[in-house]
Amino acid sequence: MTAAGTARERVGVVGGGLVGLAVARRLAQLGREVVVFEKEDALATHQSGHNSGVVHAGLHYQPGSLKATLCRRGVALLREFCAEHDLEFREIGKVVVARDDLEAGRLRAIEGRARHNGVPGIRWLDQAGLRELEPNVTGVAALHSPTTAIVDYPAIARAMAEDVAAAGGQILLATTVTAISPAGADAVTVTAGSRAAGSQTHQLGQVVLCAGLQADSVARLAGDDPGPAIVPFRGEYYRLVPARTGLVRGLVYPVPDPAYPFLGVHLTPRVDGNVDIGPNAVLALAREGYRRRDLRLGDLAAVLRWPGARRLFRQHWRAGLGEMRGSLSRRVFLAAAREYVPDLRTSDVVRAPAGVRAQAVDADGSLVDDFRISRLGPVTAVRNAPSPAATSSLAIAEHVVDQIAARQPS
Repeated sequence: MTAAGTARERVGVVGGGLVGLAVARRLAQLGREVVVFEKEDALATHQSGHNSGVVHAGLHYQPGSLKATLCRRGVALLREFCAEHDLEFREIGKVVVARDDLEAGRLRAIEGRARHNGVPGIRWLDQAGLRELEPNVTGVAALHSPTTAIVDYPAIARAMAEDVAAAGGQILLATTVTAISPAGADAVTVTAGSRAAGSQTHQLGQVVLCAGLQADSVARLAGDDPGPAIVPFRGEYYRLVPARTGLVRGLVYPVPDPAYPFLGVHLTPRVDGNVDIGPNAVLALAREGYRRRDLRLGDLAAVLRWPGARRLFRQHWRAGLGEMRGSLSRRVFLAAAREYVPDLRTSDVVRAPAGVRAQAVDADGSLVDDFRISRLGPVTAVRNAPSPAATSSLAIAEHVVDQIAARQPS
């Protein structure tokens, strides 16, 4: 094979989170030469390592959407992956709880979506049925999803990376991509730098961008559209003290409010035995700002320059103030959770690590709900991959790699 032929066979993946590693793994196992560029010193440092560990069953996603189809496919693939790698996949179940008749009506619509999406085993619970399943949870009705599971996503990411290496792939840590230059249909030059090796140029046939919190800025390096832009929202959590983890048996979720862009506070048991309460959703002042005091003026300025962000803030400012109150007050934060678990006390919790959600926002101010993947010649950019992206990561990889194969010359 010529040097040019070798370059065409080589694929770069930007981002060492779950989606990027799943794509790299899929490519490597299909015989492609793969190199992963990850700017941090470790894998799964951001969204993949700061999520709640839930394997979503696909209850409320719009039927026919990428979220719905790839979530259901992703659950099956992830269960199989965990079995093959001796990783925990614990089906503890989830209840989505309606507090009143209005929410019960919304919950019926979610039940219809869940059945359309093929979620197995779901059942409607009346008040007594909910109490039997979750004695400390109150509501007028609930939808039970017994197959909703919890896992250790950082461990899954490490296992994916081992598969990439075993198939001959290369993972470059502490390596930041600074330039992407597509050239025709089957050539792209990537410039990336690290402290150890300095700046290097890589000749590739394809590049897949899975940059999460940096999705828009990395896509723009390749000449992609400015939007959708990433607006980072910090999700803060509290954690039940060990003596009170028995307040819930499984996952306890609210009925989503269609007027509000985020899900709301819920209770999440984790594989390590902890139970987290949250998240809220407050604007992060840095894309990777996990603490209130974290501020990057460049990140904040980029958000404020984006017209979609300004429109979003104008539309949801009241909700934003409410989220900020919860961020500043433990009492206010827990009041939302107490509507589902009345016995919850402020002394029952301690602060837990926060996460940051990469929320893609279109120029008109609408939040991008579905997965969004764009293509620019030999560059494929995952522009929006919010929850359930972790659940769907192996299915997203199938989808992306199939698209790449379809565009390859025979």
